[in-house]
Amino acid sequence: MARKRRVVVIPKEQAIFRLDGYGNWQGPDGPFQNRRIIEHFHRSIRRDEQGYHLAQTHRDWKEKVYFPYEDAVLFVMGVVKGEDIVLLLNTGRRVRLRPRNLFVKDDDLYMRVGNEIIKFSDRGLIPLADFLEEEGEGERLFIRVKGRRYRIREDGAEDRASR
Repeated sequence: MARKRRVVVIPKEQAIFRLDGYGNWQGPDGPFQNRRIIEHFHRSIRRDEQGYHLAQTHRDWKEKVYFPYEDAVLFVMGVVKGEDIVLLLNTGRRVRLRPRNLFVKDDDLYMRVGNEIIKFSDRGLIPLADFLEEEGEGERLFIRVKGRRYRIREDGAEDRASR
């Protein structure tokens, strides 16, 4: 019979790191530099009823470190173009592009998936450039996917997930 592990919870006010508005991990001495640690942190992101946290399982205990973030926790870091456009998230998840769920706020592109908001990093946005169209001197933005043109709405503030 499996033994139940003790859970240690660190509230976000006590976390010594945070996620900035560009998807970069920041510590007390500035941005993280080690690529393996950065990737480990991204892939350890989980969400529960209390919010986003980093989850780690140790031999005899589990740890949940809730952390502050500036804008979003989920970021598009890459794109796979094929029959469907698949977005590669910082957490390792793959999500199909949903053109109707896109919106722009403060010149940044986002997509809503369920009750989560995903922000496009520069690395995730550049591969989509060929699919984007502007109309009226940048007043309206569209995305063309599978021969269909979808208008990307402005300012999805009402859709933002709580932090």
